Amino acid sequence: MSEQEVRPSELLAEGEVRLLRRALGEWGGPARCSDQLAFGMGFADARDLLDQCGLLGRALANDDPIKPVDWARTLLATEIVFVSDLVGSGIEWQTTTGFSDEATLSTLRKIQRKLAGTVIAYYGKRPAA
Repeated sequence: MSEQEVRPSELLAEGEVRLLRRALGEWGGPARCSDQLAFGMGFADARDLLDQCGLLGRALANDDPIKPVDWARTLLATEIVFVSDLVGSGIEWQTTTGFSDEATLSTLRKIQRKLAGTVIAYYGKRPAA
């Protein structure tokens, strides 16, 4: 498995990076993550999720190179926080982020396609660093 780091600007458009950054920030706001779910997403626990979301959000903002495992964790954390009403932003997504569900879903599908080659090693696996 290649662990070549890739800058966000090499993979994604500015609006796609903005969506990921906002989604990661939701974990520190309305989203509620258990230690077990955080572990399943590839983090040590809920505290580590919050810490890593901060670091990953800054890496996205600064266009710093990101490892494939961290791209996988970013994608999975985004998917869950957007869709789940039990642990994520869910039905409050539009209110808390300013992104409509329709625009988010469309952008998320673009991100998934663009990241597929980078995160392929983590399909069906826990993306642990």
